[in-house]
Amino acid sequence: MEFGFTTAAYVVAAVLFILSLGGLSGQESAKRAVWYGIVGMALAVAATLVGPGSGLWLFSVVLIAAGGAVGYQLATKVKMTEMPELVAAMHSLVGLAAVFVGLIAHFEMGRVAGLLEEVYASGQPYKEALAALDLGTFAGLIAKKSAVELGILRVELFLGVFIGAITFTGSVIAYGKLAGKVDSAATKLPGGHMLNAAAGALSLITLIWYCNTGGFLPLFLMLLAALFIGYHLIMGIGGADMPVVVSMLNSYSGWAAAAIGFSLGNDLLIVVGALVGSSGAILSYIMCKAMNRSFISVILGGFGGPAGEQMAVEGEQVAIDTDGVAAALNEADSVILIPGYGMAVAQAQAAVAELVRKLRAQGKTVRFAIHPVAGRLPGHMNVLLAEAKVPYDIVMEMDEINEDFPTTDVAIVIGSNDIVNPAAQDDPNSPIAGMPVLECWKAKQVFVSKRGQGTGYSGIENPLFYKENTRMYYGDAKESLNKLLPLID
Repeated sequence: MEFGFTTAAYVVAAVLFILSLGGLSGQESAKRAVWYGIVGMALAVAATLVGPGSGLWLFSVVLIAAGGAVGYQLATKVKMTEMPELVAAMHSLVGLAAVFVGLIAHFEMGRVAGLLEEVYASGQPYKEALAALDLGTFAGLIAKKSAVELGILRVELFLGVFIGAITFTGSVIAYGKLAGKVDSAATKLPGGHMLNAAAGALSLITLIWYCNTGGFLPLFLMLLAALFIGYHLIMGIGGADMPVVVSMLNSYSGWAAAAIGFSLGNDLLIVVGALVGSSGAILSYIMCKAMNRSFISVILGGFGGPAGEQMAVEGEQVAIDTDGVAAALNEADSVILIPGYGMAVAQAQAAVAELVRKLRAQGKTVRFAIHPVAGRLPGHMNVLLAEAKVPYDIVMEMDEINEDFPTTDVAIVIGSNDIVNPAAQDDPNSPIAGMPVLECWKAKQVFVSKRGQGTGYSGIENPLFYKENTRMYYGDAKESLNKLLPLID
């Protein structure tokens, strides 16, 4: 009865997770999709607590309550600008959980093997002695496995620990880079890729060693190698590739969860892990394509340096005051806004939404242009604009709106840099050469809302700021827009 209920609950939860993932593909259905995920997870946890192997009720409830309290505090206190590093931190916990589960599974295998040796030595009937041991659910499954099945289990837990360890240290470093606690520049130890290759080779050797002996030493050595790979791999990736890294680590955490599911014999964990792993991998591919970069070059090479000397930027940055921006907007018929991480930092999305409302009330055509890697997290800008209640139908993807810039009167760049950098098209030696960008410089007038004259997160100079039709609207984005709003008739 317990198995039947748990299996049925897991099936329903899996369907809810699939619906949740599918709904997140559209802004209109995203809120409903989140609730699908919440209900599915609640059902999965409840079914696990009352299903086979349940026990330690008080301890389980205390842990769930503690985790819920921490999650509530984070959800209510973390700002939207801090969401990317929060996601990276959450990925690290998934990786750490995979490591712990894999290690516990290893020690359980050793404990059960010792008990079975005692049973064989005692000469008791095997089934009766096994029943008398009262091993529990997981240990009982181990006791019933054949030698081949135990070998497969060793491979499963080995992979779970390996992927989990890479995910853990990689996510910690990603968190540090996104939070500004670690230098965002690509940094490698002397030896570079050879160190990663050596650690990978050591992991493969220890896999063979572990499968043949089942000892703890090869598992421990692999754990150290995997922790190093995660650290060195992400340290070697620069800040401009962080959105891809977050998506990639999301994929890693999914595969780690799936490996745990195989080790524990938990079908739902396998399904959820496969969903997260595959969706994260697909999203990483889409983002790499949007940046004209290969996935392999991102995870192995990081945000590379230029192939040669970059083109010199000529001209000067010309500033404009609030009255000038207001006059241009009042005269314009069409406006495109390009939000970036600077808008998130300034928390200017509400002011942006109000500006859009006033411009549309005048009958002007106003739209948003969203680059696939705008911000520090996939979909970062979409979430901010949805929070500010910007209509979904005027939020356009890059491919939908890029050809409209030549017929646009005013383009307003709010805290964006690399995604509107013409060097991606004009300078073959630029680190972002070939990356598809929003061609806002083709608009009749371009206003760039920016705090100062510094470069963006990747540290690359932007020729857009020096073009004749570009004017720099310096200052905090939220304060600048609040000054602008009263002047929009």
